[in-house]
Amino acid sequence: MTTDGACRVALVGMMGSGKSTIGRLLSEATGWHYLDNDELVRRAHGTTARALLAEGGTPTMRRAESAALAIGLELPPPAIIGVAGGVILDPVDRERLRTGAIVVWLRADAAVLESRAAGSEHRPWLDTGAASWMRRAVAEREPLYASIADLELDTAFVPPAKATRTLRRWLVAETPCGAAGSARSRAPA
Repeated sequence: MTTDGACRVALVGMMGSGKSTIGRLLSEATGWHYLDNDELVRRAHGTTARALLAEGGTPTMRRAESAALAIGLELPPPAIIGVAGGVILDPVDRERLRTGAIVVWLRADAAVLESRAAGSEHRPWLDTGAASWMRRAVAEREPLYASIADLELDTAFVPPAKATRTLRRWLVAETPCGAAGSARSRAPA
């Protein structure tokens, strides 16, 4: 959990886990600023992660996602950050998350993630061999997500609004976010 006592929530998890949806819903419910990885990469590099991958390969894209994380962790609190799924692979980024944010792992099994993520233009990993890639990536990344998560929230069969309400209650009761207040008094419907 953040070492500076700030209400900076980092949503981590695989593509399709609900980071963007839950991030937006939590932002609407609280009035806290939300930025996802795609927007942070565009701000830092003027292009998309997919374009960076096509131009410079995986190392270029991973560096851009790491830079996006750094920008997100500098947002004034209270803030919500949707973190790129692959950031977890870098030990330096894991430590940055561990000390710079309240880390919420949005978790779902590989089959659910694949069904949600399939067909999205900004997800190049699923262009070929989606099912096998997803299974391998989940197996590799789950222990890493678990190692830094302050809260694990299973999103496989829970509607996003319900998951958001659960997350919001936990943030207010168990984290520095309780003192951050809320610009809105209602939870998402």
